[in-house]
Amino acid sequence: MPDEAGQGGRGLTLFHVSDVHFGAEDPAAIAWFSACVKAERPDAVIMTGDLTMRATKAEFQQGGDWLRSLGVPVTLEVGNHDIPYYWDPFRRLFAPYQRYAAVETMIERPLELPGITIVPLKTTARAQWRWNWSKGRVGSGSLSRALALMGQVPAGNLIFVAAHHPLIEGGTSATGKTRNGDVALTALADAGAHAVLSGHVHDPFDVPVERSGRTVRMIGAGTLSKRTRGSPAAFNEIRVTGGAFETIPRTLDTIPA
Repeated sequence: MPDEAGQGGRGLTLFHVSDVHFGAEDPAAIAWFSACVKAERPDAVIMTGDLTMRATKAEFQQGGDWLRSLGVPVTLEVGNHDIPYYWDPFRRLFAPYQRYAAVETMIERPLELPGITIVPLKTTARAQWRWNWSKGRVGSGSLSRALALMGQVPAGNLIFVAAHHPLIEGGTSATGKTRNGDVALTALADAGAHAVLSGHVHDPFDVPVERSGRTVRMIGAGTLSKRTRGSPAAFNEIRVTGGAFETIPRTLDTIPA
């Protein structure tokens, strides 16, 4: 699905991957993705969260080793599974990021590529005033940081915002139910965002949304874990050519024996 924006330039390819869930990963899907990166050499990998299943040091180490092995620039968002679970309340509330050492340099890393800027947006929360803390929340500080980064983007660049939870629902069976998501989407559109990339729901989607007289694309990636839902293991290829971008969902329909 192409969309026009930006000033053009050489073609680039981004791989958008999410919800690998080391600890419940699908080895065949991970090997497939790694092989695609090795063969096609995308300009960057955007990982929109849930690198781990239970936020253990071993899972972060495994995930970090895998991301570094790809050999291309990577930016990583924090997913709800990347924060210690409810049964470890002290660590969740007071030291939620203690185990991130293996991936620290990748987390919420803005990326600058020719004609493209990737801006991180945190949508996870240590605690919320509702029972299900796995759902999304955009805090005022997180939104302000994203908008400040967007204010520094070179004129004419495509702006892709990377978050874990979809800001509004994308028509999938699973939901983000992201608090302040719609408000955040409008603010990001006003600031010039072209797309918001997310994960969490484990199924790919690409939905154009009208905000402030312009179209912003809500793009969700599938999962490389065993926790598939409506689609097989999947990631998104995003092709950028001449100021337009196209999202191609790539699915592992069959796993070789």
